[in-house]
Amino acid sequence: MTETPISSRDNPLFKRLKKLSESARARREAQMTLLDGEHLLAAYLDAGGQPHTLVRAASFDAARLAPFAARCSQARAIVLADALFAELAPVATPTGVLAEAAWLAPAPSAATPLAIALEDIQDPGNLGSMLRTAAAAGATLAVLSKGCHDPWSPKALRGGQGAQFVLPMQMDADVPAWLAAFAGQSVALTLGEARDFYAEDYAGPTVLAVGNEGAGLSAAAAQAARLRVRIPMPGRVESLNASAALAAALFEVVRQRRMARG
Repeated sequence: MTETPISSRDNPLFKRLKKLSESARARREAQMTLLDGEHLLAAYLDAGGQPHTLVRAASFDAARLAPFAARCSQARAIVLADALFAELAPVATPTGVLAEAAWLAPAPSAATPLAIALEDIQDPGNLGSMLRTAAAAGATLAVLSKGCHDPWSPKALRGGQGAQFVLPMQMDADVPAWLAAFAGQSVALTLGEARDFYAEDYAGPTVLAVGNEGAGLSAAAAQAARLRVRIPMPGRVESLNASAALAAALFEVVRQRRMARG
């Protein structure tokens, strides 16, 4: 694969990559994003994706990129001066590898529905972690409100570690309306509710709804759910991080379903 060196900020391709790194609107319009690092690139390829452009920092060993290049021979390959690469990287210590890639749309699962509904999750790391946990638990859908951080941002992708490539997502959803229309068990995770999350049955179709890191679920979303429950916390803290609460809830559903299968 022949690499094209780029050393100018005025290069049209660099400008395009810069927009993808910084702008949710640019990513949405193009249905494209930037993948940061070898792990994300490998996960994208394993999920059936084919990147449009492979980007290497000048100081990154080209031999390390060769196995990836062999799997996407149609991709354009470029080498960026380290200073330019650092402008695209989402972390202070750049990995040295980026890929310009189209959003993936995973096929719906035939498994018993297990969805997550996320309302106004603002932190990209939190959002990515929640998607990663849902994918690990075998969730079949992630429903994201318009107020959620962009799940295809480089930082959310780093948090998800490939979850966005395998977990179907519905973006810009009206979460209260979606919960009200869901045919199965819709569960709002909230503070101060009397019902114990672990006392309920989640063997059938289930959606778990979690709200903003500070404010929690809106009153409309909580009221739209069929169940409003709390996760018991015997320790001396007021609440769980939204990501931790979702993880606890998801794997209780996993546990119940495993027990039901015998």
